[in-house]
Amino acid sequence: MSITLECQKRPENSKPNALRRGGLIPATLYGHQGAESISLVIPEKEAYALLRNAYVNKTKIDLNIADESWQGKAVIREVQAHPWKKTLYHLSFFSQG
Repeated sequence: MSITLECQKRPENSKPNALRRGGLIPATLYGHQGAESISLVIPEKEAYALLRNAYVNKTKIDLNIADESWQGKAVIREVQAHPWKKTLYHLSFFSQG
């Protein structure tokens, strides 16, 4: 099964709570260029759909970043969510090359 996720680079000086109110989930991609990371935003509906079909540290995802013209394979490294409401706060991805 192939999962493709389209995301955008996070605007500078944007507040995470404001992004969530706007229907976007903050995310970070690590390991694409050594120690550097990219701050991203993912539409909320796509993030929930991704988590229904992917497993943390197991499922490879085709990640496309439109603003950076970067695409590659990544895995979900961490999911931050409210303990009982299950609302998403943040996703972390790690590049697989």
